[in-house]
Amino acid sequence: MKNINSILILLLLISGFQASAQERTITGTVTDKKSGSPMVGTYISVVEQGAALKVKATVDAKGNYSINVNPSITALVFSYISYNTVTVKIAKQKVINVQMEETINVPKDELVVRGYVKRTQESGNGASYIVSGKEVQDVPVGHVEQSGESYMATSENKFKNALNNPLSTFSIDVDAASYSNLRRFINNGNLPPADAVRIEEMVNYFDYAYEQPKGQDPIHISTEIADAPWNTNHKLVKIGLQGRKVPTDKLPASNLVFLIDVSGSMNDANKLPLLTSSLKMLVDQLRENDHVAIVVYAGSAGMVLPSTPGNERIKIKEALNELRAGGSTAGGEGIELAYKIAGEHFISGGNNRVILATDGDFNVGASSDGDMETLIEQKRKSGIFLTVLGYGMGNLKDSKMEKLADKGNGNYAYIDNISEARKVLINEFGGTLFTIAKDVKLQVEFNPARVQSYRLIGYENRMLKARDFNDDQKDAGELGAGHTVTALYEVIPVGVKSNFASSVDELKYQQQQDRPALLKGNGQELMTVKVRYKQPDGNVSKLITQPVLDNKIAFDKTSGNFRFSAAVVEFGMLLKQSDYRQNASYEHLISVAEKAKDEDKEGYRAEFIKLAKSARLLAKDLLTIRQTNKLNEKN
Repeated sequence: MKNINSILILLLLISGFQASAQERTITGTVTDKKSGSPMVGTYISVVEQGAALKVKATVDAKGNYSINVNPSITALVFSYISYNTVTVKIAKQKVINVQMEETINVPKDELVVRGYVKRTQESGNGASYIVSGKEVQDVPVGHVEQSGESYMATSENKFKNALNNPLSTFSIDVDAASYSNLRRFINNGNLPPADAVRIEEMVNYFDYAYEQPKGQDPIHISTEIADAPWNTNHKLVKIGLQGRKVPTDKLPASNLVFLIDVSGSMNDANKLPLLTSSLKMLVDQLRENDHVAIVVYAGSAGMVLPSTPGNERIKIKEALNELRAGGSTAGGEGIELAYKIAGEHFISGGNNRVILATDGDFNVGASSDGDMETLIEQKRKSGIFLTVLGYGMGNLKDSKMEKLADKGNGNYAYIDNISEARKVLINEFGGTLFTIAKDVKLQVEFNPARVQSYRLIGYENRMLKARDFNDDQKDAGELGAGHTVTALYEVIPVGVKSNFASSVDELKYQQQQDRPALLKGNGQELMTVKVRYKQPDGNVSKLITQPVLDNKIAFDKTSGNFRFSAAVVEFGMLLKQSDYRQNASYEHLISVAEKAKDEDKEGYRAEFIKLAKSARLLAKDLLTIRQTNKLNEKN
């Protein structure tokens, strides 16, 4: 009997080795045939005998991919919105490089649908399309069925009269989650819901490499002015804040606690598996004097790794490998435990931070937005900062995660693929994890002799009252090492007739013609920019002030950074269907972005251009659906 069992085990091992030997890894690059730039985010599906298409890999920021295949897989399918789908038979190849061609007019029977979110037409009627040669039911481009996803409803900032409201005050925002999230929508074949589009986060996704601070202050202010590209009678003003860069070896020691959601909702491939891969990348950046603990929460919370030196990478990664998803979501209990452990290992003068990785779906204990905000506000007083990493789709609680990061002296990033994890946790390591200035507020005073009305673009949920600027008890945003913050105002000059200009009655005690005299000596100033900030461990703010002179530089003579940021704003206004989009168009913003791409080492600007082109096609398709529905209603 023992001999028979031994033979069976031996046969199983042999068959296992044979199957393993038959598997092979295929690698390669995917690039744009015309420009040669990497096709970041391209989906790679496999054609398997007797099975439907399955997405197995995506292309990283350098255009590379790697995929394991077995003998049953006969071909690879490369797909990207607004590009021709490429199908390559594998044969015996181990390296497959692909060049993809853009399709200007995509017929519906060749539409590439990326991802598996259920889609419905606005009329609710289903349809079928051909996806890489396979018929897929009920997936027309149009309105995404958001299921359990939640976004904070906001109203756009309106134009304000500079005479009656000369001060504009807001908290800075270094989050960029909105951009990577809307990229996920578009790459899945849908336009994002309007409330998912936060224009300031789209703009701040990109680095504009402003001038570094030279004095004692860790922040440098840059400004630029030109005609607004969507209305040349208006002006566009860009304010850029540059945080001082700090070399990695000069950064203070870190006391980190990974707070990881392992509830049942995290069981998808783009949640816990992507999350653990992301954090492993972060672990590779840590030093001997850094420490990491791991706390998990589902039905209850617990510690799976005590505070461990950063150079013990294998031990930390093994703990991450053991994580499994299941159960309900006791987020409040997890936060309590994570802050407790961070407090026990607090490093004076160091970087003390909880990194919360979740889809935001809290449903046990303190789970409402109000409860969670109160809890985080209490923990903020401990001097421990918070970084929130969002994952997944279908039940993404964007509104909750954004609010937690805001209240917890932290930042919020949405990780939709491993390339984004690399951007947030490696390329922007210092900015994401190391705060150089906290409670950073920005206040602009407009000169009513030159400015009739103004509008802050974005930052709707970051607005402050004028008196909050000098109130050191008022919480505001944090700036990380090397981070940039960009804010843009649309300005209506004095004398320009505009439908958006605020109309007010004539003043009794201050006549219109008296305004320039009231501002004697400041006639050439368009506005004054003021910034307040505190040291990371400080309680008293410091003021930086910079006047901004008016000018008449043509839009096409401005810096590439100015023009590219304007293109991003234009894109955001179109996605939101903004009341202030005026003459904005996809064709115009794409043209501007292409000319303002400048040096683009990581390919983020090139990816933006591809994304805008995809959105243009989706918008046209949505318009066609709406027009068809109207005709059907009439008939």
